[in-house]
Amino acid sequence: MPAVALLVGSLFVEPVRVESTSMEPTLLSGDHLLVDDHAYRDASPRRGDLVVFEGSGATLVKRVVAVAGDTVAIEDGVLEVNGRAVEEPAVDPRTVDGMYYGPARVPAGTVFVLGDNRRHSVDSRQFGPVPVTKVTGRVILRWWPRPGRP
Repeated sequence: MPAVALLVGSLFVEPVRVESTSMEPTLLSGDHLLVDDHAYRDASPRRGDLVVFEGSGATLVKRVVAVAGDTVAIEDGVLEVNGRAVEEPAVDPRTVDGMYYGPARVPAGTVFVLGDNRRHSVDSRQFGPVPVTKVTGRVILRWWPRPGRP
């Protein structure tokens, strides 16, 4: 999709199309999103944010699950941040059973991102924490779902 930025009120937004199944069921392949390009100009991503960043020559959309200084682990499919289990309503527990990762500390200036569809997501478990400087925006709206999606 060509790089197009729109000024809506005081927001700079960019349309982004989801190209993978890594964020199902939250986002489906083919969904169109509006991304706030200036969301992190004066702030850092927070746990739970859906962020857009450039990785491996592609635009990726993932969920921030841990921020700088946090310790992240996955124990038998359960995400733990700083030793506490995180409730993840968008993650199907049947698909993450038996999954393990870490623990790993998130370095300064980075965020740890995961796809909601853990079995089919390439994310920080493979490519490591994402530098905040590589995060290009925060998803603010799914504005054009794929056909057949409610």
